[in-house]
Amino acid sequence: MGHAPIQFDRASGALEGANLWERTAALALSTGSKISSHFSHRGYNRCANLLRLALPERDIAVRLNPDAVFEFPYGDGYWSKLLNRAYHYEDELELLFLGTVDVDYTFIDGGANYGYWSVLVSSAPYGSHKAIAIEPSSANFAKLANNSKINGGRFEVIKCAIGERRGVAHLTGTKHEAFSIAGDSAGGERVPVMALDDLIDDGKVAASGKYLIKLDVEGVEIEAIKGGARLLATDSMILCEEHGQDRNHTVSRYILDQTPMQLMVYDPASGRFETVTELSILDRIKVSAHVGYNVFGTASAFWQNRVAALNASAARRMQ
Repeated sequence: MGHAPIQFDRASGALEGANLWERTAALALSTGSKISSHFSHRGYNRCANLLRLALPERDIAVRLNPDAVFEFPYGDGYWSKLLNRAYHYEDELELLFLGTVDVDYTFIDGGANYGYWSVLVSSAPYGSHKAIAIEPSSANFAKLANNSKINGGRFEVIKCAIGERRGVAHLTGTKHEAFSIAGDSAGGERVPVMALDDLIDDGKVAASGKYLIKLDVEGVEIEAIKGGARLLATDSMILCEEHGQDRNHTVSRYILDQTPMQLMVYDPASGRFETVTELSILDRIKVSAHVGYNVFGTASAFWQNRVAALNASAARRMQ
């Protein structure tokens, strides 16, 4: 690359190290996010990626808070929404993480992409938690490792896919945010696979403790849950992505029917994490077919109580 990254501070809006054309692009990327936010950012990624073709190839380092920097290729369609300072990425996760700053937990970031949540959760405003970021794609892993490095190497990175057991798989896909080992494709990149419980066997985490486990593993969520039985028997909660286009709510159905976990989903209408007893609530919440929605599963009384406390404080704020 050669060039030092452009610097952008989300708190102040200051953009440094950008030439005139890159500044103009920043305005377009931010405005596009504001406009497209009214329809779940439909079309934004495509437009941003087209604009990126006209930009010199370099990175942008976004200061997310005073103790967190997140770097990605300038003009990237998925992450450039961060240039819109009003934009919140996965705000239900932000609510959970900011509401549990005081809890001594380890964050396991499965399918970490460039490490956005590992950067944040390990930062001081989020409680400086221990984090382990797991990402199979070589291209993504290079960006992930860089984001660990520029934040003082404070979270661990593992290049691996997550599945039911150790092995190898083929990773396919055209978009960095949607690489998957689902399906029996022989093409793509050959990657190692590990189970969540291997983190215990490999001495990365203890067999007891508190864990928040994010699973953004593009179609192998159920296999990942099966491979994490011991980890999920601790005080752990999984944060699992359900795709908007999956009207069968496959992951939620599995958690509800086949595991001892209680299932919850954040309901923007009530501002609460609602317990899911029947899946029809997801028909109402999953309004956009092209985005992911996070559901939360836990068998831990500790985490169930913490979510209840978050709901109580949300109710007080709304009074």
